[in-house]
Amino acid sequence: MPSDNELTDLDVAHLMADAARTAILPLFRKSDLTTDNKDSQGFDPVTIADRDAEQAMRAILGEHRPEDGIWGEEFGLQSGPSGRLWVLDPIDGTRGFISGTPTWGVLIALSDGGAPFLGVIDQPYIGERFTGAPGVSIMTGPHGPRALETRKTARLAESILFTTFPEVGTPQDRAAFEAVAGQVQLTRFGMDCYAYALLAAGQVDLVIEAGLNAYDIQAPIAVIEAAGGVVTDWMGGPAHQGGRVLAAANPALHAAALEVLAGY
Repeated sequence: MPSDNELTDLDVAHLMADAARTAILPLFRKSDLTTDNKDSQGFDPVTIADRDAEQAMRAILGEHRPEDGIWGEEFGLQSGPSGRLWVLDPIDGTRGFISGTPTWGVLIALSDGGAPFLGVIDQPYIGERFTGAPGVSIMTGPHGPRALETRKTARLAESILFTTFPEVGTPQDRAAFEAVAGQVQLTRFGMDCYAYALLAAGQVDLVIEAGLNAYDIQAPIAVIEAAGGVVTDWMGGPAHQGGRVLAAANPALHAAALEVLAGY
């Protein structure tokens, strides 16, 4: 293995994604896997797979990037003197994970204190990995590597739209989403982070969500932007802290969707 000075940030990100895969896959579809609930008012599941994967990624950073900060879903914020921050979601889509569906993923992002400039969306069970960084936009999987490039669809009427939950967020959020959904060609639900990966890969055109955390969206932002897409909040501003998010395949389609959302 190269020395720490020779390892690029992408090398480190891939080491983390590999470590997370190793931690998670033996536990996927395991009949006796215990699920804990983090939300006393609802259902926000977490498993040992989430925790083990994040600890594995933190160990990689401790070895190769000890001066960088870390913000992970399961173990919170750890500051570092470099001013750089790795944002980790060990399993995005834990509800899907405990249900046995294969589209949950591992999210890894790196920022220098602002918006993320590097992102990895890894799908361990499917064996696909989507990577975005300056000068890098690529996916690898069962069919080998290929460049990521978003679609050129410019009209809502020709678009495919995704969101994870049909209820989207608040009643107002849902009304805004349905206003866009009423104008598109096809609307689909579910997929969690995989929907963003599909957008970067040129398979879908829009993802609209609400109530996101920073660790849900920072990796998708970097991957989608590297592939030519646009990710903002519903006002057209930065989305890297989460909340209401609009991801679009290109600026023209983003503007069309934003115009509809602006009414809400």
